[in-house]
Amino acid sequence: MQPSDRVRALLDELTSAEKLGQLQIVFRPALEDAARLVRDGVGSVFWPRSAAATNALQRVAVEETRLGIPLLVGLDVIHGQRTIGPVPLAQAGSFDPELVGDLARLAAAEARSGGVNWTFSPMLDVSRDPRWGRVVEGFGEDVHLTSVMGRAMVRGYQGTDLSAPDAIAATAKHFVAYGQPEGGRDYNTVDVSEHRMRNVYLEPFRAVVDEGAAAVMAAFNTVAGVPMHVNRRLLTGVLKEEWGFHGVVVGDAEGVRNLIPHRVAADEADAVRLAYEAGLDVEMGGAPADLSDAELSLIDGARLDDAVTRVLSLKERLGLFDDPYVDEDAEITEPTADGRRLVRRSAARACVLLRNDGTLPLASPRRVLLTGPYADSTDHLGAWTQHFGARAGTIADELRVRLPDAVLEVVPGVDFLSDDASGISAVIGAARSADVVVICAGEPSALSGEAASRSDLRLPGRQEELIRAVAGTGTPFVVVLESGRPLVVADWIDHAPAVLAAWHGGTEAPAGIVDVLLGDEDPAGRLPMSWPRSVGEIPIHYAHENTGRPATTGGTLTVDEADVGLHGPDNLQDKYTSKYLDLDLGPQFSFGHGASYAAFAHDAPTVSAEQVALADLHAGDTATLSVQVTNTSVRTGDEVVQVYVEDLVATVAPPVRRLVAFERRTLAPGEMATFSFDIGVDQLGFWATDAAQPAFAVEPGRFRLHIGATLAATQPVDLWVR
Repeated sequence: MQPSDRVRALLDELTSAEKLGQLQIVFRPALEDAARLVRDGVGSVFWPRSAAATNALQRVAVEETRLGIPLLVGLDVIHGQRTIGPVPLAQAGSFDPELVGDLARLAAAEARSGGVNWTFSPMLDVSRDPRWGRVVEGFGEDVHLTSVMGRAMVRGYQGTDLSAPDAIAATAKHFVAYGQPEGGRDYNTVDVSEHRMRNVYLEPFRAVVDEGAAAVMAAFNTVAGVPMHVNRRLLTGVLKEEWGFHGVVVGDAEGVRNLIPHRVAADEADAVRLAYEAGLDVEMGGAPADLSDAELSLIDGARLDDAVTRVLSLKERLGLFDDPYVDEDAEITEPTADGRRLVRRSAARACVLLRNDGTLPLASPRRVLLTGPYADSTDHLGAWTQHFGARAGTIADELRVRLPDAVLEVVPGVDFLSDDASGISAVIGAARSADVVVICAGEPSALSGEAASRSDLRLPGRQEELIRAVAGTGTPFVVVLESGRPLVVADWIDHAPAVLAAWHGGTEAPAGIVDVLLGDEDPAGRLPMSWPRSVGEIPIHYAHENTGRPATTGGTLTVDEADVGLHGPDNLQDKYTSKYLDLDLGPQFSFGHGASYAAFAHDAPTVSAEQVALADLHAGDTATLSVQVTNTSVRTGDEVVQVYVEDLVATVAPPVRRLVAFERRTLAPGEMATFSFDIGVDQLGFWATDAAQPAFAVEPGRFRLHIGATLAATQPVDLWVR
């Protein structure tokens, strides 16, 4: 990369120790300790909690150090700064990239007003294992959805000018494959093929690098035995050389020190040297400035200069050399009315209607029983929120305001985690005299996020018992589920007339949930991750390979059926196929599942050309896939149209289907709209990894395009590539 004259001049002036100081970000020490570290040459700090404190540190850097280099000020701004939006997994469920960009833009404006100029978001780890707690921080199991939402979030954070007062540098994390740790345990080993690495885990990062993400964070995990903080093949070979990434590669917290227990580094000096040689540019939480001159001399000088150039160039792009300070009087410390409206609407649009027999929306009930641990809880913010984020209210209080003429009784019945079921009897008595029961269940925020892996994904405590008890009263009821991950609901879901997945929706979650319950907002989100029937079938995802013996029939086998399957060729296809003997096929709810309060009819899809030439595709031509959709109901609603590609014959076993496009649109009663999607190289191709250098390729043959409102309700049309 070619640095500016200013960066080149600073690089010539910096000593080796000062260069290394620019390559470290320290955690949150007391302000006086932070000032001392900055005087000693540290180039980046975590946010000291206010605009005034940030300006004070910037003054130390600019006025009290030899070269006056301003600071990068980082913070985990994940789904809001002051105004907390839905968790990223919920945002993905909205299937609304524009909304994701708006939420990132709001977070960036609030954070930059206080002096933050660098966030460690978005998380682009494709994950098919909901035991992993950090699925809450990403966009789910699908490559395309993650890529689209990641691009939208980067655009929202960075805008068109990083030096603008409402822009912050985005960091794509965790590079790479962190989303598939063995056993779903955080920080655990990852071992994946090059085929899956290229076609699944790398793709979202490639997308946001193309979008201009300012930074990339190395992951905690190993890949094929090599910790990512020293994985030169991926950090330098793929990210920097192959993709041409000119931004900053930052380590995760203590990730360099972790190389010692990984047993690839003998001590901290060895770890620092290995990490920088592999392509790391900034160490998070370490102390490389304490290295001796002899240890410093072991780090390649050109590599050190490259890292410093990247850091200084980012500071320049952020406008920090020209104006390192923020207007303390303009710091946003409370949510604005516009911000609250945005996150309220977002909380509603992220909701996924898992099932509904017509109980929802609630039709002006006279007597409502609200039960479950989320009935009067304020724990709606979700994982990865700072303590200074605006708190949420309760669903009970929101319903009291919205249903002033109804009799609202609140009997939580059970706690989140307690094994005490004594309160359920009171719920049963109250349910029998209610018109409708709203059960507010789920997992608390603390059960998802970093270091929050779970081996059991059922509702914690005695919540399932509460649901079954209410079902036994015969009173109509609704289950509202708040969580940071897919849950296992098989033991009670068939008893529930209506179930709404509301995730952790942020500051305005209670209002957004009530908007959906009362029908003021349409719950037309779709699942960004499959919900398993049992933990035993994890990892589970829709884009799996077919296998040589695919199971095609549903239902579990009885003992007699299993025994019969051992005899005779007629039963071989039933017995000896890829399935569990004791579990129905597939997930409880697949990726892309969801519905709306409105009803829609889809005409037969059409494609502009039944066949396209491979040469024309590579020249940029596309085929257009279209479908007409009509709102056949008496209410306005949202439809989400999804497009999947099925490659019928390929040189490598392809996924059974692969999402390549989607669009969410609001239609009025009786309104008809045409949804159209371009199908070209990006939609039909895949990464071929059998050669020395992986290449993106489209192979000739027949492709089946599937289009519809959910994965299970698509219509096919064929497209030939000649």
